[in-house]
Amino acid sequence: MAAWDPAQYLRFERERTQPCRDLVARIELADPRRVVDLGCGPGNSTAVLRARWPRSEVVGVDRSAEMLATARRSDPAVRWIESDAATWAPDGPVDLLFSNAALQWVPDHEHLFPRLLGLVAPGGAFAVQMPTNTDEPYQRAAGRLASSPTWSPFLAPLGSDFDTADPETYYDRLALRAARVDLWETRYVHVLDGPDAIVEWIIGTGLRPWLAALPDAAHRDRFLAEYRAEIRREYPVRAGGRVLFPFRRQFLVAYR
Repeated sequence: MAAWDPAQYLRFERERTQPCRDLVARIELADPRRVVDLGCGPGNSTAVLRARWPRSEVVGVDRSAEMLATARRSDPAVRWIESDAATWAPDGPVDLLFSNAALQWVPDHEHLFPRLLGLVAPGGAFAVQMPTNTDEPYQRAAGRLASSPTWSPFLAPLGSDFDTADPETYYDRLALRAARVDLWETRYVHVLDGPDAIVEWIIGTGLRPWLAALPDAAHRDRFLAEYRAEIRREYPVRAGGRVLFPFRRQFLVAYR
């Protein structure tokens, strides 16, 4: 997969961080001793955790060296660890294991989520936010291109990199191991500067593996030109030249 680009990701920092703030606001822990941000990215979610629990030890974990380099510059006081969420294990008790928009990239949730909950100390919590947009217009547009004669030799074998299920499935996986599980969904409607802004948003996340599968810059430029045309058809310009970009996310907090 292509390397993460922190600058591209942070072009929409306010919109990407709002779900993190919403999740943190729902966590009912007064003063956790150790907080781990699993899949911390460039550190924007870690900063929210630090502000909420300033006396806690906060650890940021991510598999991307590029993201961690940006995170380290943002807050040298945090302990930043390069590791994959699929295999990471703490070196001590964790009172809050937090993950914002990261675990959808990690496979095998059937085993991953119970394992991560099991890493949380008694009285602690496992809190997760993930996007759930498999049938949104921007996803369908990418799928149409991927299955076209031009792009299917490169993109059809990819399938989806996201591994998410419905809230009922996550409840069943965690309920017998947790004292309590809270689940909810939110459909955000982001106001962006135009259809091209939607493309720039997706370049920073979901389009990364698609673009990485193309053989060279010329192919990537052509694919993006066709994708922009699809997005302009799917997302009409509204009053003032803006577009509305609906984006659904699911949340859970499992308490030990």
